[in-house]
Amino acid sequence: QVQLVESGGGLVQAGGSLRLSCAASGRISGGYNMGWFRQAPGKEREFVAAITWSGSNTYYADSVKGRFTISRARNTLYLRMNSLKPEATSLYYCAAGWVAGPSNSAAYNYWGQGTQVTVSS
Repeated sequence: QVQLVESGGGLVQAGGSLRLSCAASGRISGGYNMGWFRQAPGKEREFVAAITWSGSNTYYADSVKGRFTISRARNTLYLRMNSLKPEATSLYYCAAGWVAGPSNSAAYNYWGQGTQVTVSS
């Protein structure tokens, strides 16, 4: 059993910052990549950022480049979000997997329940 538990979401004004965390636990072997995805009401889930097992490679959606930073420390994943915009309002999910293709949700085997981020204008 593998669990991913996100935290750190909340309500923030436009231009503000938040840091999301995701703790992985359970019977999960090493070597897995991790990523953040988000889904707004009525929209499809979209890729936000990803990081490889070693942390040496990171990937970002164009919409968040320069404002979001993904990092990891062992089994914990982080997403620092700066200069937040109202369109960032979504449920943010973390995911873990071993298949290449960091921006593809199909590359991930395990998903958290999500943490809500709401950005007010």
